[in-house]
Amino acid sequence: MLKTASNIRTLTLPELESYFQEIGDKKFRAKQVYEWLWQKQAHSFDAMTNLSKELRSTLNEHFSLPALTVDATQHSADGTIKSRFKTFDGHFVEGVLIPTESRHTACVSSQIGCSLSCKFCATGYMDRKRNLNFDEIYDEAVLLNQQSEKVYGKKLSNIVFMGMGEPLLNYKNVLAAIERITSPDGLGMSARRITVSTAGVAKMIKQLGDDQVRFKLALSLHAATDEKRHEIMPINDSNNIKSLIEALNYFYRQTGNEITFEYILFNNFNDSLKDADELIRIYRQVPADLVNIIEYNPIDFATFEKPQEDRIQAFMNYLEKHRVNARLRRSRGKDIDAACGQLANKS
Repeated sequence: MLKTASNIRTLTLPELESYFQEIGDKKFRAKQVYEWLWQKQAHSFDAMTNLSKELRSTLNEHFSLPALTVDATQHSADGTIKSRFKTFDGHFVEGVLIPTESRHTACVSSQIGCSLSCKFCATGYMDRKRNLNFDEIYDEAVLLNQQSEKVYGKKLSNIVFMGMGEPLLNYKNVLAAIERITSPDGLGMSARRITVSTAGVAKMIKQLGDDQVRFKLALSLHAATDEKRHEIMPINDSNNIKSLIEALNYFYRQTGNEITFEYILFNNFNDSLKDADELIRIYRQVPADLVNIIEYNPIDFATFEKPQEDRIQAFMNYLEKHRVNARLRRSRGKDIDAACGQLANKS
């Protein structure tokens, strides 16, 4: 008999079939339950209405179904919606729905807190409690998709792993979650509409290449020299810019997938034309499709400031003049602490 009270969503379809044979039920029950778990996104055994009450009771005795629940929701003036999710063991994690005219994007988290301590990011000032399990990450996407359909009448078009935590330090769960999100018996989303953002774990970027992943990759660069990057991102000590350039090139050779650089502008820190030159130097060494220049969003713990608009524009103009494909990403959801770098489980 399968282990009592184990999470049923960790079982494969063949393992479910074995379970039903063991309890003397029909093999096709496994497919019914599997559909409820992934395609119909049931969050309890009672929701599986085409199963008998007796069978639902049996499943309840033998398995757990620890799904995320929505604990709180905040609506921004610009249409952005931030949700605080509660885990089965009482932790909280945030996800954001970002609607625009052309797309509806879910920003999902991969860890409860973060261990990287980036100086400009609210999550970086939290302790990392634990990794999210793959089914919990899947639940985030499901709940944000349901929210998008309910509020805006449209399904999610894109998913970005840019919420709380470092995705590549929860490698197996992130890849397993994406497998379910892209599966025809899951959310059925194209992997090309998913972007995983990393603060830069060179070894795991190469692993993504070896695993032939199909999703897009974004590197949170934010400073174009090791000296400056070390000041704001301690991970640069063990993953310097040279190692990241090498890893990104390896990833591209293995997959051909789109690579984006993310670069937050901080006033009088990384926003000069000399900084722009350093950024261009890195851009020339990697087959990157795009550089996202991001507005800084203030947080309680840091003293960084957003540059004046003319300084931002001068930086953008300089990149354009040097034929860098750059886009200025205006912040969404700032009024509810839902913008880039602001997620910290605040009420």
